[in-house]
Amino acid sequence: MATPFEALNESSKEFINSTMKSVNALNQGLQAIATEAADYSKRSFNDGSILLEKLASTKSAEQAFAAQSLFSKKAYEGFVSQAAKFGELYADLAKEAYRPFELAVAKVGK
Repeated sequence: MATPFEALNESSKEFINSTMKSVNALNQGLQAIATEAADYSKRSFNDGSILLEKLASTKSAEQAFAAQSLFSKKAYEGFVSQAAKFGELYADLAKEAYRPFELAVAKVGK
């Protein structure tokens, strides 16, 4: 039969193991989010640069307005799509970070 100190020691080891798994999942998830944010920023900057080049070469206000309208529509659609993707990434991050503790709690409940 295990002494209370041995049981406490084993529980502490399991908690530390779960914490390390959770921190690892957080680290990986945050890296994925940071990479996605950097990629989105690069795409947005490039799209803005292309717009400026188009605006600089336009010959009329109508062409400038059409280019700006197209850019605005594309930027809005891209933002909405990216926001949904970030939402999924954050939801996955939360699930993966909580999973080690979920398993530990399930084990204690038995």
